[in-house]
Amino acid sequence: MENSDSLNKKELQNLDKSSKELGMGGYLDNEISEDSYRKRMSQRKKIQEKRLEKRNKEKGLIIVLTGNGKGKTTSALGTVLRTLGYGHKVSIIQFIKGGWNPGEFKALKVFGENLKWHAFGEGFTWETQNREKDFELVNKSWQLSIDYLKDDSFKLIVLDEINIAMKLGYIKPEKVIEGIIKRPELTHVILTGRKAPKQIIEIADLVTEMNLIKHPFKEQGIKAQEGIEF
Repeated sequence: MENSDSLNKKELQNLDKSSKELGMGGYLDNEISEDSYRKRMSQRKKIQEKRLEKRNKEKGLIIVLTGNGKGKTTSALGTVLRTLGYGHKVSIIQFIKGGWNPGEFKALKVFGENLKWHAFGEGFTWETQNREKDFELVNKSWQLSIDYLKDDSFKLIVLDEINIAMKLGYIKPEKVIEGIIKRPELTHVILTGRKAPKQIIEIADLVTEMNLIKHPFKEQGIKAQEGIEF
């Protein structure tokens, strides 16, 4: 006999399937008539309401933004802005990056004590040219991250470029996992950077991969510009 969790999961799967079959609307399908279209969208609305009703749990999410495409930190900062907008506290710790104050830092200063921004890195590896110093700074950043991850007054913690720090061997994925799984139940954490380790992806609740299709630096020789890259 199936338990309630199994039945609920099956019901959600059936609702998802029905939703997909009815489609998103617009001009994606050649509808016979406007009346037919309205009926289909009315069905879709009812199913969507049931999907939302069933999916009503809350938890602190582990979010991974990775891939070779531009926009990982930018996406994280969008979530930062949204969280700050609700009056919650946010901490941003930048690994690897850190040789400058980006435009986001200047703009977000208006949120005062609700935002804590730390950048201990001294730039990219080819700029520092010192693995021992990089290792020291990454681990200093991690120790600070642990302090924030234990503090339930912070709703969101952003570990910017920590994925690449793990990839380059400055900090082990197991150490990061141990730290983030001990955070308060409703605290969200975002890990950004290329080459997110497999272990991190496996424990994540949400993973988005930014795929590079075109980039002005590579194709056109356009330099990093104020307001776009920093």
